[in-house]
Amino acid sequence: MRTTDTRPTIDAALVRKLVDTQFPQWAALPLELLDPAGSDHVIYRLGEQLSVRLPRHSGAIGQAEKELEWLPRLAPRLPLAIPVPVGVGEPGFGYPWRWAVSSWLEGEVATVEALADSSTAAVRLAEFLAALRQFAPEDIQALATRESLQGPPLVGRDRATRAAIAEVGGVFDATAMTELWNAAVNAPGWDRPPVWFHGDFHTGNLLTVDGRLSVVIDFGGLGIGDPACDLMIAFTLMSAGSRAAFRAALDVDDATWTRGRGWALATGLNAYTAYAAVDPRVAAQTTRQITEALIG
Repeated sequence: MRTTDTRPTIDAALVRKLVDTQFPQWAALPLELLDPAGSDHVIYRLGEQLSVRLPRHSGAIGQAEKELEWLPRLAPRLPLAIPVPVGVGEPGFGYPWRWAVSSWLEGEVATVEALADSSTAAVRLAEFLAALRQFAPEDIQALATRESLQGPPLVGRDRATRAAIAEVGGVFDATAMTELWNAAVNAPGWDRPPVWFHGDFHTGNLLTVDGRLSVVIDFGGLGIGDPACDLMIAFTLMSAGSRAAFRAALDVDDATWTRGRGWALATGLNAYTAYAAVDPRVAAQTTRQITEALIG
């Protein structure tokens, strides 16, 4: 039985009305659709210095409030720029969820072609993650129990990942994928105090200016706990040499590295099975991600 897609229709007319009525100080600023945007949000540029982000589906709601609470506190502590929310809008005109206005940051999406072999970029990313982990509010232990800051466990992807391995066994090495997945879900867990993680740390959420890493975007998955999920960047962006520099700079132990490989495999398989048949760009990206995760 097919379920009805209840995603709201989001167009420039709706966004214009939401902005003009709730943030009249920006009513004169032009809107420009960012296309393609991410799978979770529709994004419009608002004037020269702002962006408007509206959740596409119910799975992305709540991110605006979380980012407004934490990104202004994180921004001064991080070595790469991040977008800072300046306001949260309310539902209206048939649009059902809260939405965000944030600072606009210039840059080009990072590419494997430009950065895969750059140990300098790899170390820069390690420094970013180290700085993120070092942000430790006094109540971090209590914050880690907040539902909005808890990341999904790797083992929660077990059934879907094994099904995906079976589905693509003719394309990738099913034995190697199964061995990696078994090792990842059985690896020792994070046994240190909980730390902050980005939660969706992949190539598409990194921007460059003049070929240098400059911006990290999309903190909807921001949370506290096991940071292994952020190691996905080592397999979406880096090659073997730069990956070794990244791991050394971040000082990643074997168990955490194995869990990170598991995250890269699971997310790569999820995207591959969902989109590769209809999107050659996704097919190429996820093929590389799965292959690099198997290499380690």
